[in-house]
Amino acid sequence: MDHWERMNKEIAYISDDTIMAEQAKCRKKLQVLNFCNRWDYDLIRKLVKDLINAQGDAFINPPFYCDYGNRIHVGKNFYANYNCTIIDTGEVTIGDNCKLAPNVAIYTAGHPIYPDTRNTTYEFGKAITIGDNVWIGGNTVVCPGVHIGNNVVIGAGSVVTRDIPDWVVAAGNPCRVIRKITDQDRRKLYKDEDIDDEAWHEICEKNGWQE
Repeated sequence: MDHWERMNKEIAYISDDTIMAEQAKCRKKLQVLNFCNRWDYDLIRKLVKDLINAQGDAFINPPFYCDYGNRIHVGKNFYANYNCTIIDTGEVTIGDNCKLAPNVAIYTAGHPIYPDTRNTTYEFGKAITIGDNVWIGGNTVVCPGVHIGNNVVIGAGSVVTRDIPDWVVAAGNPCRVIRKITDQDRRKLYKDEDIDDEAWHEICEKNGWQE
């Protein structure tokens, strides 16, 4: 097996010349994205579509960093804010309507713990999956192999080291479930503050809800 095959099988591999050549292709695209006119939103959308695999509209506020780009798969209405990093050694799959706040870091890559083994430059990548309707707060780190369920909010500054189930708010280092998300949260804006009547009326009309 060559090292590209080994990386795809999520077993120990070395970043040899072939792998570094793939990263160089990505870095050329990142150079264009990260230095383009920040007010040219249509151009940014076009560059993002060329960089990652997006099923629908996707927008990333530069700067953005990744290793390959084509190992990142996102659903509809994907948004990532400034300074996000996705180390896509392993595949990264993100569902529909997901939002990443500034400085979110998604790391699929890792290295052996024992120093002499690590110094051989062997490393690994473990896939990360994130469900639909997930909001990940700023400065959060998602570690290799993690699965985040649907309809989840991850609090700012979290370090996600284990799987997170559907329909919860989770936060902390290490990230833990804080509570379930329920219908009582439907009109909440921030902590105990409700969405104002005018905005709530518009939201209800858009979703076909009874006020």
